[in-house]
Amino acid sequence: MREEIFEYVKKKYGVVPDYPLPTAPDFPVLRHRDNHKWFAIIMDVPKDRLGLNGTDRVDIINVKMGDPMLVDMLSQQTGYCRGYHLNRGNWISILLDGTVPLEDICMWIDESYFVTASKQEQQRLRPPKEWIVPANPRYYDIEHAFDHAKEIDWKQGKGIKAGDTVYMYVALPICAILYKCKVVKTNIPYDYRDGNLTITSVMRIRLRKRYKPGAFTFDRLKGEYGISAVRGPRSVPGSLSEALRK
Repeated sequence: MREEIFEYVKKKYGVVPDYPLPTAPDFPVLRHRDNHKWFAIIMDVPKDRLGLNGTDRVDIINVKMGDPMLVDMLSQQTGYCRGYHLNRGNWISILLDGTVPLEDICMWIDESYFVTASKQEQQRLRPPKEWIVPANPRYYDIEHAFDHAKEIDWKQGKGIKAGDTVYMYVALPICAILYKCKVVKTNIPYDYRDGNLTITSVMRIRLRKRYKPGAFTFDRLKGEYGISAVRGPRSVPGSLSEALRK
């Protein structure tokens, strides 16, 4: 199973094992390429060290969970133990003797990779997200931006990545969400400065849907969905997301 795990992490993350422990030169470690943090280590240990019957040695993989309650839950299931030699924090040990299917092991490797990743890598890995993005007609004619083009460049919003959805909220005098757009590219270099606005990078967004000015007004956003201001990119509440997707 070791080789299957190595093949999985190499294909998905471009990571190959290394052997950094002088006292345990046969224990492969899997670590991030950028911050060099471990996200898994494979060991062979006597079963009785894990609280199991017998003294024969068995392969285990130690991975880190993001939720201590998940560690508690898993450690009560067959094939899982609290992290051997890594019991501080949220580490857990998984038997590699076939008790736990490879598919499940790879899922927990993914979990460990994410929770130990740098902020930049976590941002890259996170699933697509929905945002409300403000637009001020005093600085840009957003009402007619998509009249002759399906894609436009817009100021890069912090935390937004390609694949996300942005809902363009147009400020006074409109005060409503007018467009649903898909982010197709981010971090495009740009240099614009005046007394009111500085832009150093933009994102490219593609129009997906138009809304009537009276459909999602500020009064409705505030009264029904608790949105009291749209001063910068913000997450979309679940109930509003459902309404916008209808």
